[in-house]
Amino acid sequence: MYSLVVFDLDGTLLNTLTDLANAGNYTLRKMGFPEHEIDNYRYFVGNGIPKLVERILPINSDDDTKKEALRKFREFYEAHKEDYTKPYDGVTEMLMKIKEKGIKTAVVTNKAHEFAEKMVKKYFGELIDFVYGNVEGFPQKPNPYWVLKAIQKCQVENKSVLYVGDSGVDMEVALNAEVDSCGVLWGFRDIDELKANGAKFICFDCNELLNLIL
Repeated sequence: MYSLVVFDLDGTLLNTLTDLANAGNYTLRKMGFPEHEIDNYRYFVGNGIPKLVERILPINSDDDTKKEALRKFREFYEAHKEDYTKPYDGVTEMLMKIKEKGIKTAVVTNKAHEFAEKMVKKYFGELIDFVYGNVEGFPQKPNPYWVLKAIQKCQVENKSVLYVGDSGVDMEVALNAEVDSCGVLWGFRDIDELKANGAKFICFDCNELLNLIL
């Protein structure tokens, strides 16, 4: 049984794809650029909002365009980040069972910290012990900085930690932090990406993940 389970947020605990896509397409529409299919946003997310915005803009967009797009995206997303977002099936029940066993939980995400903290609190309350989002001036995943912070905070050994995520970036951060990794298949990416980036375990649903944790 693990002592600490660290989760990614978007595509792992919360299905945020539609709200992210809507914010992206609103931004593009307002700036006169072509919009993208919602499903394409699966491959734009994962490295934080600034990178997402950069990816959806036309190639070779200048810095002023990127700054304006980022401002519009953040403004829209702040107001609409919970229009369609919800936990994946079984996630809340899984977290409750983990909590009952006394296992510590954390979220480490490249989502801006102010968004991540509010959303985790709203959807999961006390079921998540610590939240570490993207903070300007600090490294983000796949740098292991925040995962190691969570380990230090919980005073556990790396070998008793599991990192759970849905993307190659998540598997990389687990390797960099020298902890076990589990790729989940209900999120934004596929099994090939997870395996290619070093996933130790693969889970198809929350029951399978819970059995692995316990």
